[in-house]
Amino acid sequence: MDSTGTVSLRELFEGKQQIEGMSRLSIEEIAFLTCRGGWPATVGQEKETALQMATNYVEAVINMDVQRVDEIDKSPDRVRMLLRSLARNIATTASIQTIKADIEAHETGISDKTISSYLNALRRIFVVEDLPAWQPSIRSKTAIRTSSKRHFVDPSIATAVMRANPDSILHDFETFGFLFEALCTRDMRIYAQANDGDLFHYRDKTELEADMIVRLRNGKWAAIEVKLGSKQIENAAANLLRLQKICPDWYVYRIKNPCSISGGIRQIPPTD
Repeated sequence: MDSTGTVSLRELFEGKQQIEGMSRLSIEEIAFLTCRGGWPATVGQEKETALQMATNYVEAVINMDVQRVDEIDKSPDRVRMLLRSLARNIATTASIQTIKADIEAHETGISDKTISSYLNALRRIFVVEDLPAWQPSIRSKTAIRTSSKRHFVDPSIATAVMRANPDSILHDFETFGFLFEALCTRDMRIYAQANDGDLFHYRDKTELEADMIVRLRNGKWAAIEVKLGSKQIENAAANLLRLQKICPDWYVYRIKNPCSISGGIRQIPPTD
């Protein structure tokens, strides 16, 4: 099993205090799961077979699926370039202009209109699924950044289009960190939806941010930080408590169980 299932998002929102969990996966296993993805057909397969499935899927998207969505011809080379740029900018708020400059730095020119058209097609076939920004209150005195974070529906799309494998991302921990955040984002979307909620990210003008915000339909919400290394957990916890303090008073009670995700999930005692 990829998950131990020892931490319940529902119980965190219900206010249960004694909740903690630690993943038994090694860093090498996390790298493999990032590249393998969460595709049902890959579970239980031999490692090389499972990794190849993500590559096959990306090639099908580039050469067939994205062409069929709106019956508009698209250059497979440009689709590939766009996917590679999105992969290089995964879990960031990269703008269209940033993506355009990134593509043109590595390949040939591409227009804003083409990028937007291709992105819309990729969204319609559920390849791209950006993470929207969360705005806690229209009366908030803090200016909130509204750009979405760039994400695929599964991080294995990013590793496949970049032709990366578990070994290569283990030798590039900066990239691995963004991919790990994408892995956690994929799973937290599922857990949030199972609890009648949605997933966002938060960033304001002071650069205070939370990697994810889970907001339930009843108004309750919780902030989550994702860190690949255990040494970063305390900094992540401090960041969440800063977010709790700057929110309007009538929102503060809604972050009762701020937590950070690293190799596992750790509950940080709430601050009143």
